[in-house]
Amino acid sequence: MKKAILTIAIAVMGLTAAFAQDTTKHARRPMPKMTAEQRADKVTARLEKQLSLTADQKTKIYAIELENAKKMDTWRSADKGDRKGKMEERKAAMDEQKAKIDAVLTADQKTKMDAFRAEAREKGEKMRKGMGRGNKDKAPVVSNPPAQG
Repeated sequence: MKKAILTIAIAVMGLTAAFAQDTTKHARRPMPKMTAEQRADKVTARLEKQLSLTADQKTKIYAIELENAKKMDTWRSADKGDRKGKMEERKAAMDEQKAKIDAVLTADQKTKMDAFRAEAREKGEKMRKGMGRGNKDKAPVVSNPPAQG
């Protein structure tokens, strides 16, 4: 009887230890490959839902987003050299796109859009900090500091 209980206890402890830590990394779900038209349509649909766009605004924003998506495709397929120059070029293109979209929107829609952009910026900063980039100046946390005496 004692041997049976001891055997079961050892088996339970062994199984618990085996499943306690999952050392396999969870694979990220791959992003679906979308065409420029699909990406432009997706962004336009989201903006239509968030900002209550009219049909005319929707077609104008779709054209702007399609142009941007095609630029992004060419940048992705281009040579990887000169990253600084490309980053400045992309930033200028993003500012231009933002200005074009703002020109299409009404004043009320612009305020909503600014709120969405601010929220996205906060999410991005929070994500970057969560990845360990924002903790460079902080001292490491020691849970059990050694006793000094």
